[in-house]
Amino acid sequence: MTGVTNRSKSRTLEKKDVYSKSNGVISNGFHGYKEGYETLEKSGVSRRSVYLLNHFFFPLVMVGLTPQIVMLFWYTNVKFGRSYTALITHFCSHSVLGTLIGMWNELSIINTFTAGVIFGYFAWALFWMIVLPGKEVRGPVTPKGNTPVYKDNGFLHYCVTMAGFATLTTVLRYNGLTPTVVYDRFGEFLAFMKVFALCFVFLLYIKGITRPSTSDSGKTGGGFFSDYYWGTELYPRICGIDVKVFTNCRFGMTVWPLMCCMYALKSYELHGFVDSMFVTTILQLTYITKFFTWEAGYMHTIDIILDRAGFYICWGCLCWLPSLYPSVSLYLVSHPVRLGTPLASSILIVGLISVLINYLADLQRQDVRKANGDCLVWGRKPDLIRAKYRIEGGEVRESILLASGWWGLSRHFHYIPEILLSFFWTVTTGFENVLPYTYLIVLVILLTHRSFRDEQKCSLKYGIYWQEYCTKVKHRIIPFLF
Repeated sequence: MTGVTNRSKSRTLEKKDVYSKSNGVISNGFHGYKEGYETLEKSGVSRRSVYLLNHFFFPLVMVGLTPQIVMLFWYTNVKFGRSYTALITHFCSHSVLGTLIGMWNELSIINTFTAGVIFGYFAWALFWMIVLPGKEVRGPVTPKGNTPVYKDNGFLHYCVTMAGFATLTTVLRYNGLTPTVVYDRFGEFLAFMKVFALCFVFLLYIKGITRPSTSDSGKTGGGFFSDYYWGTELYPRICGIDVKVFTNCRFGMTVWPLMCCMYALKSYELHGFVDSMFVTTILQLTYITKFFTWEAGYMHTIDIILDRAGFYICWGCLCWLPSLYPSVSLYLVSHPVRLGTPLASSILIVGLISVLINYLADLQRQDVRKANGDCLVWGRKPDLIRAKYRIEGGEVRESILLASGWWGLSRHFHYIPEILLSFFWTVTTGFENVLPYTYLIVLVILLTHRSFRDEQKCSLKYGIYWQEYCTKVKHRIIPFLF
C-alpha cells in the first residue's frame, strides 16, 4: 500500500539543474539519450537511426520476442530433453514458426482451472497486502518532487503466504491431492499469464496517460511502442494499491519461492530425497527471505525509482520472473543429480556465505545513511561523499555516497555475491546441459546492463559529485578488473 506526497511546486528547469528536460519529461535512464546520440553521431550513426532503434525497433522486438522465449524455455524443458541443441535441431527440420504453432496448439490458454488458480492467488495476495500491518517507509523523492510512501509488510506477507502454502499442501495431500498439478500444467499457466500481462500492461499505458496517480507520468515522446515498453507512469496506484509493489514483490518475488517449493515437492514425489534439489531450494529460499527482510531497501533501487510500470518491469515480473528464476528447480525435477554429502554440503555453505555477504553489503550502506555518516565502517570512520542534487521544484537535496567498506571495493559490489550465489544454486545441476545455466547467464547480462543504466542515472543526478565518487571507487563491479 502506498501514497505519494508532493512538497514542491513545478517550475521551468534551468540548464544548470541536475536534471534535463525533454519533451516535457524529466530525464531518467531511458529518456537520457542526448549523450548517446552525440557519441553515435560522431561514429557516423544518424540521430534518427538511434531514435528509431531505441524507441521503435528495440521495444517492438522485445515485446514480440520475449513472450515466445518464455514459452520456448518451458517447451524445451518438457519436450526436448532440456537441451537447446535438440530445440535448434527441431527448428531446422520443422522451422521456428512451425515449432511455435505446434507448441501453442498443445496448450489450453484459457480454462477455469488456470484462471481460478491465478485469480485466486491475486485475491490472496491483495487481501494480505491490504490487511497486514507494517510501518510507514518512504522512497526517495522523485524529479517531480513526489515522495512515495509504502507500508513495509513484505516480510510478513511472505511468511503468511508460505505458511498458507504449507497448510494447503497438507490439506490436499490428506485428501489424496497435490499442489504439484501446477507443475504438470505449468505451460497453461505461462500462456494465460502471458496474455493477461500483455493486456494489463496496455491498461497501465492508458492509465498513465489519462488518469495518472502522480505527476511522474505521461508519454515519453518516443511513440506508442516505447511508451508501452517502458511505461507511462512511475508510481501507478489502483484503488490505493501500488502496482509495482504488487507485480514485483507480491507476485513475482513471492511466486518464485512458491514454485521452488512446488518443484521440490514434485521431485520428492518422483524420486524421494535428492540432495541437489535440497541445496538449490535452500539457497533460493534463503536469498528470497533476505530480499523480503530488506524490501524497504528495494524501494530505493532502479526497478522502483527509475523504471516506469510498463512491459519491461511489470510483464517481466508477471511472466519472465516466474518462468526463468526458479528454472534450476524445474530442471532438477526431471533430471535429478546425486551430489553426495561432501559436495552438497560444500556448495550449500559457500552459497550461504554469498547470501550473508550480499546482506551485509546492503545493510552497511543502509546503516551509514540512517546514521547520517556518524558511525564506523569496518572499525573506521566511513569515507563519504555528500552529493547534492536539485529536484524539479528547485529544492536542493542531499544523498550519502559510501566509498569505504564493501562499497570501497567497487561501485556495485553487491552484484558479486548475488552472481556467485546464483552460480552455486545452479552448479547443483552439473554440466550436462546449458539450459539450467540460462538464469545465471541472463543475470550477468542484466546486472551488467543495469550497472550502466544506474551509473547514467547517478551521473545525471549528482554531476560532479558522482565524478568524485568514481575517482575514489574506480571499479564498476569486479575490483581491479571491471
